[in-house]
Amino acid sequence: MRISSVGYSIKQGAKNIRRNLLFSLASVGTIVACLFVFGLFYAVLINFRSAIHKIESTISISVFFDEGISDEAIKLIGEQILTRKEVDTRDFIDADRAWKEFSEQTYDDPEAARAAFGDDNPLANSASYKITLKDASKQADFVQFLEGIQGVRKVSSSTYTADSISAINTFVGYASFGIILILLLVSIFLINNTITIGITVRREEIKIMKLIGATNAFVRAPFIVEGIIIGLVGSIIPLILLFYLYDMVINYIAGRFTILNSLFDFTSPGDLFKWLIPITLLIGTGIGFFGSLLTTRKHLKV
Repeated sequence: MRISSVGYSIKQGAKNIRRNLLFSLASVGTIVACLFVFGLFYAVLINFRSAIHKIESTISISVFFDEGISDEAIKLIGEQILTRKEVDTRDFIDADRAWKEFSEQTYDDPEAARAAFGDDNPLANSASYKITLKDASKQADFVQFLEGIQGVRKVSSSTYTADSISAINTFVGYASFGIILILLLVSIFLINNTITIGITVRREEIKIMKLIGATNAFVRAPFIVEGIIIGLVGSIIPLILLFYLYDMVINYIAGRFTILNSLFDFTSPGDLFKWLIPITLLIGTGIGFFGSLLTTRKHLKV
Protein backbone atom coordinates (compact mmCIF):
# COMPACT_ATOMS: atom_id res chain seq x y z
CA MET A 1 0.00 0.00 0.00
CA ARG A 2 1.34 3.43 -0.97
CA ILE A 3 2.05 6.16 1.56
CA SER A 4 -0.83 8.25 0.17
CA SER A 5 -3.18 5.30 0.64
CA VAL A 6 -2.00 4.86 4.22
CA GLY A 7 -2.65 8.55 4.90
CA TYR A 8 -6.10 8.26 3.35
CA SER A 9 -6.93 5.19 5.47
CA ILE A 10 -5.86 6.91 8.70
CA LYS A 11 -7.81 10.05 7.80
CA GLN A 12 -10.94 8.10 6.91
CA GLY A 13 -10.61 5.91 10.00
CA ALA A 14 -10.53 8.98 12.24
CA LYS A 15 -13.48 10.45 10.30
CA ASN A 16 -15.46 7.23 10.82
CA ILE A 17 -14.96 7.57 14.56
CA ARG A 18 -16.33 11.13 14.49
CA ARG A 19 -19.29 10.07 12.36
CA ASN A 20 -20.23 7.31 14.82
CA LEU A 21 -18.99 9.09 17.91
CA LEU A 22 -21.57 7.63 20.27
CA PHE A 23 -20.90 4.03 19.29
CA SER A 24 -17.16 4.67 19.13
CA LEU A 25 -17.23 6.02 22.69
CA ALA A 26 -19.30 3.00 23.75
CA SER A 27 -16.69 0.68 22.23
CA VAL A 28 -13.84 2.60 23.86
CA GLY A 29 -15.68 2.56 27.18
CA THR A 30 -16.24 -1.19 26.97
CA ILE A 31 -12.59 -1.87 26.13
CA VAL A 32 -11.52 0.45 28.96
CA ALA A 33 -13.77 -1.41 31.41
CA CYS A 34 -12.67 -4.83 30.17
CA LEU A 35 -8.96 -4.03 30.20
CA PHE A 36 -9.25 -2.28 33.54
CA VAL A 37 -10.79 -5.42 35.03
CA PHE A 38 -8.14 -7.46 33.20
CA GLY A 39 -5.44 -5.28 34.77
CA LEU A 40 -6.97 -5.74 38.22
CA PHE A 41 -7.05 -9.51 37.76
CA TYR A 42 -3.50 -9.46 36.45
CA ALA A 43 -2.27 -7.46 39.47
CA VAL A 44 -4.13 -9.74 41.89
CA LEU A 45 -2.86 -12.85 40.10
CA ILE A 46 0.77 -11.70 40.08
CA ASN A 47 0.64 -10.77 43.76
CA PHE A 48 -1.20 -14.00 44.55
CA ARG A 49 1.51 -16.02 42.84
CA SER A 50 4.13 -14.03 44.76
CA ALA A 51 2.35 -14.91 48.01
CA ILE A 52 2.07 -18.56 46.96
CA HIS A 53 5.79 -18.64 46.20
CA LYS A 54 6.52 -17.19 49.63
CA ILE A 55 4.32 -19.85 51.26
CA GLU A 56 5.96 -22.55 49.14
CA SER A 57 9.36 -21.40 50.40
CA THR A 58 8.19 -22.24 53.95
CA ILE A 59 7.05 -25.76 53.01
CA SER A 60 10.14 -27.84 53.50
CA ILE A 61 11.08 -31.48 52.99
CA SER A 62 13.49 -33.06 55.48
CA VAL A 63 15.75 -35.92 54.43
CA PHE A 64 17.21 -38.08 57.22
CA PHE A 65 20.08 -40.53 56.76
CA ASP A 66 20.86 -44.09 57.79
CA GLU A 67 22.69 -44.41 61.10
CA GLY A 68 26.46 -44.57 60.76
CA ILE A 69 26.45 -43.07 57.27
CA SER A 70 29.72 -41.40 56.23
CA ASP A 71 30.16 -37.71 55.49
CA GLU A 72 31.07 -38.61 51.90
CA ALA A 73 27.77 -40.46 51.45
CA ILE A 74 25.83 -37.49 52.89
CA LYS A 75 27.64 -35.16 50.49
CA LEU A 76 26.78 -37.47 47.58
CA ILE A 77 23.10 -37.44 48.55
CA GLY A 78 23.22 -33.63 48.60
CA GLU A 79 24.70 -33.57 45.10
CA GLN A 80 21.97 -35.90 43.83
CA ILE A 81 19.34 -33.59 45.30
CA LEU A 82 20.78 -30.56 43.49
CA THR A 83 20.52 -32.34 40.13
CA ARG A 84 16.74 -31.93 40.30
CA LYS A 85 15.40 -28.81 38.57
CA GLU A 86 12.47 -28.40 40.99
CA VAL A 87 14.81 -27.77 43.95
CA ASP A 88 14.83 -24.17 45.16
CA THR A 89 17.02 -24.40 48.27
CA ARG A 90 18.94 -27.18 50.01
CA ASP A 91 20.27 -26.63 53.52
CA PHE A 92 22.31 -29.13 55.55
CA ILE A 93 21.39 -29.27 59.23
CA ASP A 94 23.85 -31.14 61.41
CA ALA A 95 22.90 -32.83 64.70
CA ASP A 96 23.98 -29.90 66.91
CA ARG A 97 21.92 -27.40 64.90
CA ALA A 98 18.96 -29.80 64.86
CA TRP A 99 19.05 -30.06 68.68
CA LYS A 100 19.35 -26.29 69.08
CA GLU A 101 16.38 -25.58 66.78
CA PHE A 102 14.29 -28.29 68.43
CA SER A 103 14.97 -26.95 71.93
CA GLU A 104 14.08 -23.40 70.89
CA GLN A 105 10.77 -24.57 69.41
CA THR A 106 9.87 -26.92 72.26
CA TYR A 107 11.05 -25.50 75.60
CA ASP A 108 10.27 -22.22 77.33
CA ASP A 109 13.90 -22.02 78.43
CA PRO A 110 15.89 -23.67 75.63
CA GLU A 111 19.30 -22.82 77.12
CA ALA A 112 18.39 -24.54 80.38
CA ALA A 113 17.17 -27.59 78.47
CA ARG A 114 20.40 -27.84 76.50
CA ALA A 115 22.44 -27.38 79.68
CA ALA A 116 20.51 -30.22 81.34
CA PHE A 117 21.57 -32.60 78.59
CA GLY A 118 25.16 -31.31 78.58
CA ASP A 119 27.24 -32.92 75.86
CA ASP A 120 24.66 -35.66 75.34
CA ASN A 121 22.78 -34.66 72.19
CA PRO A 122 19.39 -36.46 72.13
CA LEU A 123 19.22 -35.84 68.36
CA ALA A 124 22.64 -37.27 67.60
CA ASN A 125 21.32 -39.17 64.57
CA SER A 126 19.07 -36.40 63.26
CA ALA A 127 21.32 -34.68 60.74
CA SER A 128 19.29 -33.86 57.63
CA TYR A 129 18.89 -31.89 54.46
CA LYS A 130 16.12 -29.29 54.55
CA ILE A 131 14.79 -28.72 51.02
CA THR A 132 12.29 -26.29 49.50
CA LEU A 133 10.87 -26.58 45.99
CA LYS A 134 10.10 -23.99 43.32
CA ASP A 135 6.69 -25.57 42.73
CA ALA A 136 4.80 -27.32 45.54
CA SER A 137 2.86 -29.45 43.04
CA LYS A 138 6.09 -31.34 42.28
CA GLN A 139 6.46 -32.49 45.88
CA ALA A 140 4.98 -36.00 45.52
CA ASP A 141 7.29 -36.96 42.63
CA PHE A 142 10.29 -35.42 44.37
CA VAL A 143 9.60 -37.28 47.64
CA GLN A 144 9.41 -40.53 45.66
CA PHE A 145 12.80 -39.71 44.14
CA LEU A 146 14.30 -39.02 47.58
CA GLU A 147 12.99 -42.27 49.04
CA GLY A 148 14.81 -44.17 46.29
CA ILE A 149 18.25 -42.73 47.14
CA GLN A 150 20.59 -45.14 48.89
CA GLY A 151 21.42 -43.98 52.42
CA VAL A 152 18.14 -42.14 52.99
CA ARG A 153 16.34 -43.45 56.09
CA LYS A 154 13.29 -41.19 56.16
CA VAL A 155 11.70 -38.35 54.20
CA SER A 156 9.41 -35.93 56.06
CA SER A 157 7.09 -33.76 53.94
CA SER A 158 3.86 -31.72 54.08
CA THR A 159 1.95 -33.39 51.27
CA TYR A 160 -1.51 -32.10 52.27
CA THR A 161 -0.35 -28.47 52.46
CA ALA A 162 1.46 -28.72 49.12
CA ASP A 163 -1.59 -30.28 47.41
CA SER A 164 -3.89 -27.58 48.84
CA ILE A 165 -1.66 -24.78 47.55
CA SER A 166 -1.45 -26.40 44.11
CA ALA A 167 -5.25 -26.78 43.95
CA ILE A 168 -5.81 -23.11 44.89
CA ASN A 169 -3.21 -21.99 42.36
CA THR A 170 -4.86 -24.02 39.58
CA PHE A 171 -8.36 -22.78 40.44
CA VAL A 172 -7.30 -19.12 40.41
CA GLY A 173 -5.55 -19.61 37.07
CA TYR A 174 -8.61 -21.17 35.37
CA ALA A 175 -11.03 -18.66 36.91
CA SER A 176 -8.92 -15.70 35.76
CA PHE A 177 -8.63 -17.13 32.24
CA GLY A 178 -12.40 -17.62 32.00
CA ILE A 179 -13.26 -14.11 33.19
CA ILE A 180 -10.69 -12.49 30.91
CA LEU A 181 -11.96 -14.47 27.90
CA ILE A 182 -15.53 -13.30 28.54
CA LEU A 183 -14.39 -9.67 28.78
CA LEU A 184 -12.48 -9.92 25.51
CA LEU A 185 -15.46 -11.42 23.67
CA VAL A 186 -17.69 -8.60 24.91
CA SER A 187 -15.17 -6.03 23.62
CA ILE A 188 -14.97 -7.69 20.19
CA PHE A 189 -18.78 -7.78 20.00
CA LEU A 190 -19.06 -4.00 20.59
CA ILE A 191 -16.32 -3.20 18.07
CA ASN A 192 -18.19 -5.41 15.61
CA ASN A 193 -21.34 -3.33 16.10
CA THR A 194 -19.46 -0.03 15.72
CA ILE A 195 -17.76 -1.08 12.47
CA THR A 196 -21.01 -2.53 11.11
CA ILE A 197 -22.75 0.83 11.61
CA GLY A 198 -19.89 2.60 9.84
CA ILE A 199 -20.18 0.26 6.88
CA THR A 200 -23.96 0.74 6.71
CA VAL A 201 -23.60 4.53 6.71
CA ARG A 202 -21.01 4.44 3.90
CA ARG A 203 -22.54 1.58 1.87
CA GLU A 204 -23.32 3.74 -1.16
CA GLU A 205 -19.90 5.34 -1.06
CA ILE A 206 -18.28 1.90 -0.85
CA LYS A 207 -20.29 0.69 -3.86
CA ILE A 208 -19.01 3.61 -5.92
CA MET A 209 -15.43 2.95 -4.80
CA LYS A 210 -15.74 -0.72 -5.81
CA LEU A 211 -17.22 0.26 -9.21
CA ILE A 212 -14.24 2.50 -10.04
CA GLY A 213 -11.80 -0.30 -9.19
CA ALA A 214 -11.00 0.06 -5.47
CA THR A 215 -9.61 -3.18 -4.04
CA ASN A 216 -11.09 -4.90 -1.01
CA ALA A 217 -7.94 -4.07 0.98
CA PHE A 218 -8.27 -0.36 0.13
CA VAL A 219 -11.93 -0.33 1.20
CA ARG A 220 -11.28 -2.28 4.40
CA ALA A 221 -8.25 -0.27 5.53
CA PRO A 222 -10.11 2.76 7.03
CA PHE A 223 -12.36 0.47 9.07
CA ILE A 224 -9.39 -1.52 10.35
CA VAL A 225 -7.64 1.75 11.26
CA GLU A 226 -10.83 2.79 13.07
CA GLY A 227 -10.82 -0.43 15.08
CA ILE A 228 -7.12 -0.13 15.93
CA ILE A 229 -7.55 3.49 17.11
CA ILE A 230 -10.50 2.50 19.29
CA GLY A 231 -8.53 -0.45 20.73
CA LEU A 232 -5.41 1.64 21.33
CA VAL A 233 -7.26 4.45 23.11
CA GLY A 234 -9.23 1.87 25.07
CA SER A 235 -5.99 0.25 26.29
CA ILE A 236 -4.07 3.41 27.20
CA ILE A 237 -6.77 4.82 29.52
CA PRO A 238 -6.97 1.80 31.88
CA LEU A 239 -3.17 1.61 32.06
CA ILE A 240 -3.04 5.18 33.36
CA LEU A 241 -5.84 4.51 35.85
CA LEU A 242 -4.29 1.24 37.03
CA PHE A 243 -0.83 2.76 37.51
CA TYR A 244 -2.05 5.45 39.91
CA LEU A 245 -4.56 3.15 41.61
CA TYR A 246 -2.05 0.34 42.20
CA ASP A 247 0.61 2.69 43.57
CA MET A 248 -1.95 4.31 45.87
CA VAL A 249 -3.32 0.97 47.14
CA ILE A 250 0.04 -0.64 47.98
CA ASN A 251 1.25 2.54 49.71
CA TYR A 252 -2.01 2.68 51.71
CA ILE A 253 -1.81 -0.97 52.73
CA ALA A 254 1.88 -0.71 53.59
CA GLY A 255 1.17 2.28 55.81
CA ARG A 256 -2.01 1.03 57.51
CA PHE A 257 -1.49 -2.73 57.70
CA THR A 258 2.16 -3.21 58.53
CA ILE A 259 1.58 -6.84 59.57
CA LEU A 260 0.88 -7.69 55.92
CA ASN A 261 4.37 -6.56 54.94
CA SER A 262 5.86 -9.44 56.90
CA LEU A 263 3.41 -11.95 55.45
CA PHE A 264 3.02 -10.65 51.91
CA ASP A 265 5.48 -9.17 49.41
CA PHE A 266 3.68 -6.84 47.03
CA THR A 267 5.02 -6.74 43.48
CA SER A 268 6.51 -3.32 42.80
CA PRO A 269 4.78 -1.11 40.17
CA GLY A 270 7.87 -1.32 37.97
CA ASP A 271 7.90 -5.12 37.94
CA LEU A 272 4.13 -5.29 37.44
CA PHE A 273 3.81 -2.77 34.62
CA LYS A 274 6.85 -3.85 32.63
CA TRP A 275 4.69 -6.76 31.47
CA LEU A 276 1.20 -5.30 31.95
CA ILE A 277 1.82 -2.36 29.59
CA PRO A 278 2.82 -4.38 26.49
CA ILE A 279 0.23 -7.09 27.22
CA THR A 280 -2.61 -4.55 27.58
CA LEU A 281 -1.58 -2.57 24.48
CA LEU A 282 -1.33 -5.79 22.48
CA ILE A 283 -4.73 -6.99 23.66
CA GLY A 284 -6.38 -3.61 23.02
CA THR A 285 -5.02 -3.15 19.50
CA GLY A 286 -5.60 -6.85 18.80
CA ILE A 287 -9.26 -6.54 19.79
CA GLY A 288 -9.63 -3.51 17.49
CA PHE A 289 -7.79 -5.12 14.59
CA PHE A 290 -9.42 -8.54 14.61
CA GLY A 291 -12.84 -7.17 15.54
CA SER A 292 -12.83 -4.80 12.58
CA LEU A 293 -11.23 -7.37 10.24
CA LEU A 294 -13.89 -9.98 10.97
CA THR A 295 -16.66 -7.40 10.59
CA THR A 296 -15.42 -6.03 7.25
CA ARG A 297 -15.01 -9.53 5.82
CA LYS A 298 -18.60 -10.27 6.75
CA HIS A 299 -20.28 -7.02 5.64
CA LEU A 300 -18.16 -5.65 2.74
CA LYS A 301 -19.77 -7.85 0.11
CA VAL A 302 -21.09 -5.03 -2.01
